[in-house]
Amino acid sequence: MTGRLAVVGSGIAGLYAALLATDAGADVVLLTKGALDHSNTWYAQGGISAVLAEPAPGDTAAAHIADTLRAGAGHCNEAAVRLMCTQAQRDIGGLQRYGVAFDPAVGTGTGGAKHDGGPALGLEAAHSAPRILHAGGDATGARVAGALIQAVLSRRDEGKLTILMHAEVTALVNRDGRVSGVEYLHDGRHTSVDADAVLLASGGAGQLFAQTTNPAVATADGLALAVRAGAAVADLEFFQFHPTCLVSSATAHPARLAGPLLISEAVRGEGAILLDSGGRRFMQAYHPDAELAPRDVVSRSIALHLAKLGDPNGHVYLDARGIEQARGEGFLRQRFPTLTRKTLDAGIDWTRELVPVAPAAHYWMGGVATDLSARTTVPGLYAAGEVACTGVQGANRLASNSLLEGLVFGRLAVESFLSGDAWDAFRGSDAPRAGSGASRTSWPSNSVGDGGLGTPFSRGALRRLMTSHAGVLRSGELLAGAASTLDRWAAVVRPADASHGNPVPHEDRNLLLAAQAAGCCCP
Repeated sequence: MTGRLAVVGSGIAGLYAALLATDAGADVVLLTKGALDHSNTWYAQGGISAVLAEPAPGDTAAAHIADTLRAGAGHCNEAAVRLMCTQAQRDIGGLQRYGVAFDPAVGTGTGGAKHDGGPALGLEAAHSAPRILHAGGDATGARVAGALIQAVLSRRDEGKLTILMHAEVTALVNRDGRVSGVEYLHDGRHTSVDADAVLLASGGAGQLFAQTTNPAVATADGLALAVRAGAAVADLEFFQFHPTCLVSSATAHPARLAGPLLISEAVRGEGAILLDSGGRRFMQAYHPDAELAPRDVVSRSIALHLAKLGDPNGHVYLDARGIEQARGEGFLRQRFPTLTRKTLDAGIDWTRELVPVAPAAHYWMGGVATDLSARTTVPGLYAAGEVACTGVQGANRLASNSLLEGLVFGRLAVESFLSGDAWDAFRGSDAPRAGSGASRTSWPSNSVGDGGLGTPFSRGALRRLMTSHAGVLRSGELLAGAASTLDRWAAVVRPADASHGNPVPHEDRNLLLAAQAAGCCCP
């Protein structure tokens, strides 16, 4: 089949899928609500996990599978994990064909990995061996996205692909029980595009929370589109908080930062430690792997430690000074050029000073439920990347598995579309565990209290509510209180309010729906 595929989103999953489908002869329309580089992928620092043909000594795809399952806390779909880890090498090769150049190995790297002529392999938290590929040090996402964007623009210029930027998709077109296009808002006007299938690759929902590593575009758009089209969702209660996000209010020059700054997991992989306000290292008391424990453990440990100190809204400190002392002057600047520049912009010389950090909303493990071909429960609708729940991430994503998941399942969506499977929907046999999987557009709640907020709806109020009641530390009572406020807001924020050519109300509706969905699914 070589019909038309509409791809919504310009992160790694959307760009890679658009290129693969175009090169296979399909008619591709790529829609993104901002510029092509407005995505979570662009900001990814840590890298891409993959076991290559020449892995680090002792590393295997089986070990990558085991690490992913362990980090997922028993909630992964093992078939999906096995598929992703065993096919990783294929899609790393795909990136290289589209112009992505990974950092080469020079001498012996972290963990003793050395591969003459091959890419450098880094170690990150909860990985049992060095298997993380980087591009441009800590600028992996930007380098990968940049190469894919250039390839997409080249095909557009050749007349092989259509790109619609600043196009806010507002609805999925459904004809005869299957998705057959999208409606979108562009330059204040509503229009539509027909397609034989739609691939949602629109990213996550970090803007649900007051502190996030995500850019402003991460407003749950794809999830909301799918829910309104009747697609099943799963695992929405599992939101990962990155433990080390720079607290700009505690820096010398917060105004110089363009937004929240994630301090990559790779910094702790190189040896950075966490200290509290008293200068005490505390992570060893919470987990035997200390700073290299899985992200959920580190985030929860920081939150618990701050609560014990009587400062639940405070911050701790990342100490990278020992790295520079152990690896030599200039190592941090060479290994982490972007972070070095941005911390200096904030007034911090991390070779000599501590970096104030706190957990921030980072990645949504849940999303639109898909099978091993990236099909949703609605015929004609695919999902890949953070918007999807393939079952790979389980209850907690293993570091650097997100870009890999977007690659593998973006390709699988294209392969399914080209084979004609877009006319079908999956029936659940290889779907992720449906902890929250019933498809519904009304999210009931057993509410007590109003979440402590009698304020009218605003995005700021929503983000404060989600942070205080559904953040790193949560309880049934807090979630029930939040549900009451969300229900009250949902009765006021009506669909008609989002129909006047302004994309912001659409995003607000999507965030509110996502908050209700996640709150309904939490225990």
